[in-house]
Amino acid sequence: MKALCWHGKQDIRCDTVPDPIIEHPRDAIIRTTSCAICGSDLHLYGGFVPGMEKGDVMGHEFMGEVVEVGAENKRLRVGDRVVVPFTIICGECDQCRRGNFSVCERTNRNKATADKMFGHTTAGLFGYTHLTGGYAGGQAEYVRVPYADVAPVKIPEGVSDESVLFLGDILPTGWQAAAACDIQPEDVVAIWGAGPVGQFAILSAKLMGAQRVIAIDRVAERLAMAESLGAIPLNFENVNIVEALNEQTNGKGPDKCIDAVGLEAHATASLDSVYDRIKQAVMLESDRPHVLREMIYVCRPAGIISVPGVYGGLVDKIPMGALMNKGLTVRTGQTHVNRWTDDLLQRILSGEIDPTFVITHRIGIEEGPEMYKTFRDKADGCVKAVIKF
Repeated sequence: MKALCWHGKQDIRCDTVPDPIIEHPRDAIIRTTSCAICGSDLHLYGGFVPGMEKGDVMGHEFMGEVVEVGAENKRLRVGDRVVVPFTIICGECDQCRRGNFSVCERTNRNKATADKMFGHTTAGLFGYTHLTGGYAGGQAEYVRVPYADVAPVKIPEGVSDESVLFLGDILPTGWQAAAACDIQPEDVVAIWGAGPVGQFAILSAKLMGAQRVIAIDRVAERLAMAESLGAIPLNFENVNIVEALNEQTNGKGPDKCIDAVGLEAHATASLDSVYDRIKQAVMLESDRPHVLREMIYVCRPAGIISVPGVYGGLVDKIPMGALMNKGLTVRTGQTHVNRWTDDLLQRILSGEIDPTFVITHRIGIEEGPEMYKTFRDKADGCVKAVIKF
C-alpha cells in the first residue's frame, strides 16, 4: 500500500509499504477514505519531537471503512464507516473509566520509555513517535486499529467524510481547549494561533457563550477566517500583543487564554524568542515557549490558561513568579477525544457545527510530501489539507 513515511527532518516520502494485518483479536483493519495533515505533524516534520524512526508511517487524523475485524471485536462489522480518534484507548483501565482517555494506562507499547521521559506513560497514539507506542499512522491506504472495539466513532450513512473527519482530533481538541476554560458569559477569551485547532477553539468559545474572543496570529487568511467566526483579529507582527490585549480589556487582561500554538512559537521580534531559537539550535532547549510566557504575563489574575498546543520536552524562563502570584490555573493535555465525540457528532448532524470551513486544500497521497512543506510555510492560503483516497 501507499503511505506517507518519515525519513528524517523535512523528509516525508510517499512509499510503498506492507499492508497491515490483524495482530490481536480486538483489532480492525480500516481502508482509509480520508485523512489530514495536522499541525502536530509539522513538529515531527521539523524534527522537534524525539522518538521517530526512518520509515515510520505518519498521520493521526483519519477515517474510513472497516475491511477486517478481529475475532473478539463484537462492536464493528465489515463495511462500517468510522472516524478513528488519534488516542488509542483500552476502555478498561482506571484512567479510561474516569474519561481521561489520553492518559490510558495500557495502550503505549513503549511504556518503559514513556515512564522515563514523562514520569508516567500516556496513551498510545497513531503515527506519533515511539514514545507513544510506535504505531503506524493514518496517512496510508490501510491502517491497523488496536482496541478497535472501543474508540472508533461509527458514522451514519449519508454523512460526508469532510463533515466528520475532524472528530478524530482537531474538533474535540478545540472544544476541550475551550471547555477547560470554564467560560462564563462575561469572559474575554484570547486565543494564540488561528490554525485549525485555533479556529475550532474560537468556534467552541463562541458556542460556550464567551462575551468576546480575540484571535492572535500573523497569517492573513487565518485571521480573516477567525474574524468570520466572530473573533477580533490581532496580527502580532503589527501590534504589541500585551498592550493590545490590555487595551481590549480596560487594562484587566483576558479572563481566559488558550495556547493553540505549542512548541514552535514563531514570534521573531521579542528578545525571549531570539533566546529560544539560539538555545534550540544548540540543543539546550527543545521547545519555544514564547506564547506560554506571554499568556502568563497578560492573563487576568485568577484567570485560566488552557494549553492544547503540543509541547515535546524542555522549556526555559517560564515566569513562575507571575503564574503563582497571579493565582492562574493551568490546564493542559492531549485530547480525551471520546469524552466529546458523541456530543460533537450530534452537533454536526443537527447542523449546529460545520467543520468543513477550515479545509482549503484537497490532494491525493502522492502530493502529500509537497503539501507538508506548503502547510509548514502557510503558503497558498493553506489552513487545512485533506488527503482523499
